[in-house]
Amino acid sequence: MEQMLDAGHRVTVFDNLSEGHRLAVDPRAKLVTGDLQERCDVEDALEGAKPDAVMHFAANALVGESMTNPSKYFRNNFVGGLNLIDAMMAVGCKRLVFSSTCATFGIPESVPIDESMPQRPINPYGESKLHFEKALRWYDEIHGLKYVALRYFNAAGASERFGEDHRVETHLIPNILKVALGQKSHVDIYGTDYPTPDGTCIRDYIHIRDLAEAHMLALNAERSACYNLGTGGGTSVREVIEACERVSGKKITVQEKPRRPGDPPRLVAASEKVRKELGWKPQFQEIEKIVASAWAWHVAHPTGYGD
Repeated sequence: MEQMLDAGHRVTVFDNLSEGHRLAVDPRAKLVTGDLQERCDVEDALEGAKPDAVMHFAANALVGESMTNPSKYFRNNFVGGLNLIDAMMAVGCKRLVFSSTCATFGIPESVPIDESMPQRPINPYGESKLHFEKALRWYDEIHGLKYVALRYFNAAGASERFGEDHRVETHLIPNILKVALGQKSHVDIYGTDYPTPDGTCIRDYIHIRDLAEAHMLALNAERSACYNLGTGGGTSVREVIEACERVSGKKITVQEKPRRPGDPPRLVAASEKVRKELGWKPQFQEIEKIVASAWAWHVAHPTGYGD
């Protein structure tokens, strides 16, 4: 949103605020409150905004919760998504950028993961996102909806004005930094017996500014496509903790816990396709730079958005 506005775009945000914050909406944008599961809310918002394109970020995204409450994930992520694209068809908006996920791949046959690899989700969260990707292909073929699905790996970092503040915080970097800020006693490591060099999960962390740049490039894509977004480098849980210690200058206490269901050992992106076809060039390749941007925001906003 911030980079879109900086580039001169007119932005309307549609959100039910169940997970988001009013103060996280750039004041230059218009906020419309409503719910994706209420088709009339979505269509009214689109009629009012009359957008040239829609960027769809709304989703439940907790892997563990999806393993205990799959209904919530299919209703919001899939059915809510259908409400959105049906409403788009009704008002004549036929360009969508979709925030998808590497969880559609499940446990990959090899890493890095490219777009040609089979998608076999191992949790309802990934399955719900994959269902929507498949629906988009048919809406393109039947209705002419042009879409770009961007499969995030691990979004992280912050801009100077906006950072991560989840009501239920499951993301690794914010949880580590809460320990550094004295807001938590320790950070949990879920699983230390994975087949990785230090036994902890490896993920591909990508800065939110690089993600935003990919979305802006996707607006001008000439055809529908799916792209993996990552830096191509993997960082283990322990390595992220060590980076947070170096950046913050604080010792991070950890507690080791059993694996969580639905967590693959290693997820790293091959992003050659998006670099070649859209000209995407991520600027934040090092985990310490990503952590440093998050640390600066959390120090400046120790209570997050405060709502």
